[in-house]
Amino acid sequence: MKRRLTFRPFLFALLLISPLVYGACPKDPATAYEQLYCDIQAKGGGSTLPSFEDFRRNSPQVQALLLKRPAARLGLSVPGPEAATSQSAKPSPPGTSERPKTEPESGPTPPPAVASAFEGCQLGGTVIRCPSARYELATNQANSALRAGVLDDDNRLGLSAYRGDLSDETAVRAYLSDAYDRYIAKMLEIGLGGTTMSFTRFYNSFRRHEAKGIDFAQRMDETFDYLKQDKRTLGVNRKPPDELPKSLKNCAPSGARVIVCDNVATNWVYVRD
Repeated sequence: MKRRLTFRPFLFALLLISPLVYGACPKDPATAYEQLYCDIQAKGGGSTLPSFEDFRRNSPQVQALLLKRPAARLGLSVPGPEAATSQSAKPSPPGTSERPKTEPESGPTPPPAVASAFEGCQLGGTVIRCPSARYELATNQANSALRAGVLDDDNRLGLSAYRGDLSDETAVRAYLSDAYDRYIAKMLEIGLGGTTMSFTRFYNSFRRHEAKGIDFAQRMDETFDYLKQDKRTLGVNRKPPDELPKSLKNCAPSGARVIVCDNVATNWVYVRD
């Protein structure tokens, strides 16, 4: 009988999301979402966004979903859907993102304008249905279902070390937002999409390690190696969790094809079909 995978208390890991190619912005964007798209590109934060033409073809709800994470990294707000069709609308001035500084009793609550990005989407247990996309809850996968080589020693996490000022919350948040996207993607890659940590726990782990003088990126690499070793030899629980998210209020896109929901204690990863 296979033993079930038992994670060491400190273990956690992540997938490299390949940047999408994006095109040039028009001189005069027609809507608030198009303007925000161009502002993000101008600030160098649009590596996960599709081309402008592909972006324009999406519904306002999906456009808002695509913009949410890169906007948050830059301290920009995503306007509500009522502004999505307004001519020459400008995004709100920089503000706080959904990223919490400390771990609350319940999951982080996005600002109202950002939460409206999910308007038109419906959460149905293991599925999130949006007007132009469907996302399915990821569970742990057997090794036979994985891409060849993902559990090999040379498949590394590959986070760069944080070299900025630890008191610069904006820089820390931007670094960890990118790192968390990689973490979630890498967990999916090695078949552990059903065993991930929330961003709040991820953030607090970074703060704890750095406060002790421990290189967070290096520790993440070591942890990822342990996860691969365990995954090669131990069985995993492939069933969906008994508890499922109750609303989209504590959900956020992670890249262009993933939505992550959490209540801090439990994390759920939904992947676009």
